[in-house]
Amino acid sequence: MRSLKFLVLVMGVMLVGGFAILVALVAGKMLRGGNVPRSFANTTIDIPRGAEINVRTVGTDRLVLELVLPDGGRHLVIVDLTTGAHLGTITLRAQP
Repeated sequence: MRSLKFLVLVMGVMLVGGFAILVALVAGKMLRGGNVPRSFANTTIDIPRGAEINVRTVGTDRLVLELVLPDGGRHLVIVDLTTGAHLGTITLRAQP
């Protein structure tokens, strides 16, 4: 019986401690405003020679550039605004 009381006491302390840690983590996240955006100094995105930027679209954390190539083709270039990383290029082509 004595070991059962000890076990219940230990589990109660763990439950209260875990809840306190959870509340502290959530409160800390709220006070810091969630994710702090990282900044970048300089970044380079290579675009094909002779291409022109036709449309620029900015989202909350993405930049989308529509490139018009000299041969008439089009590309969408996606850039992450928090890191400056080139996420990818989408080639647009007409359906036959």
